[in-house]
Amino acid sequence: MTYFLITFVLMLIVIAIMAIGVIFGRRAIKGSCGGGMSKAECVCVEKCDKRKKMEAEAHITQR
Repeated sequence: MTYFLITFVLMLIVIAIMAIGVIFGRRAIKGSCGGGMSKAECVCVEKCDKRKKMEAEAHITQR
């Protein structure tokens, strides 16, 4: 029972630390081509199908 309580408390501490990170607005984790506002941030050699579709849709809506 002691091991369970120690493990439970440690998990609560880890969850609390993660919550503090969210509260202080830490930037979200992004993939190598995802989420960047400029194309210079993309380090992919060839873009994935999802990224190509997203850019095509953005190009159509800008017109």
